Amino acid sequence: MTQSTKQTGEALPVACLLGPTASGKTAAALAYAAQSAARGRAVEIVSVDSALVYREMDIGTAKPTADERAAAVHHLIDIVDPLDAYSAADFRADALRVTGEIVARGNVPLLVGGTMLYYKALTQGLNDLPSADPAVRAQLDAEAARDGWPAMHARLAQVDPATAARLAPNDSQRIQRALEIFMLSGQPMSVLLATPSTRENEAARYRFVPVALEPSDRGVLHARIEARFDAMLAGGLIDEVKALRARGDLNPNLPSMRCVGYRQVWEFLDGAVDYDTMRDKGVFATRQLCKRQLTWLRAMPERIVVDCCAQDATAQAVAAVERIGG
Repeated sequence: MTQSTKQTGEALPVACLLGPTASGKTAAALAYAAQSAARGRAVEIVSVDSALVYREMDIGTAKPTADERAAAVHHLIDIVDPLDAYSAADFRADALRVTGEIVARGNVPLLVGGTMLYYKALTQGLNDLPSADPAVRAQLDAEAARDGWPAMHARLAQVDPATAARLAPNDSQRIQRALEIFMLSGQPMSVLLATPSTRENEAARYRFVPVALEPSDRGVLHARIEARFDAMLAGGLIDEVKALRARGDLNPNLPSMRCVGYRQVWEFLDGAVDYDTMRDKGVFATRQLCKRQLTWLRAMPERIVVDCCAQDATAQAVAAVERIGG
């Protein structure tokens, strides 16, 4: 953040350190924070991670340690109970608020994480669609049971022909959501999706610049993933999931318990799979997550790419972030 940026009202560049799991984001973020502190500038890290928001989930999420969190202020970690939901819209609102607070303090915000849907919501915005309404959904389910989903599709075509045209007559989930939105808002979903979010002006204060840690050799990343999952198991992941199960109010269908690693250990504790199968499924699920993350990243032509397999990957990432954040 420069004085000229403050004075001219130009969008403030904010570095976003993104990458798949096990790509070295935390190490690079803390190295940048340490380098900046040595120059008298405080960096505050804003987590872009849908698993780190949950309390009581430390080992399987690779949450920053107490020492790491003491080295730099972290935000949006341990803010939600595992029983509760946290959406991309929630993240966007929180991230914009926190970023504004960091800038107001005269410090440097650094966004760090791998939940690309959160990053997309932050940078591209979200439409202000109404939240799900259980009563409306129950009414629509009852009508569909009586008339059939093709008839519900025909009903949608009368009020929102643009949405109906892209949905199959038996696509019950999307037909229901489109009808629900119309019933709650009085407007077609296709119209609402074309309307900019009310938070666009707030987001326009910043120019988010992605620095992507990506592997030149995916095999190297796969080896790291395998080693890290084994380290989580050795570090007490099973006991962590046992403690979560012992609460009595959680179940494997919750978003928190569907996080990679937790779902597989829950299945193991249910006796559905043996230890070796659980371990292999956990590693495989993490690799699949990594693949999805890389797909998201490679759809960002504006990103600055750093090879996370390089010996000096951390130094390269720090240099890239330094050029953005000053």
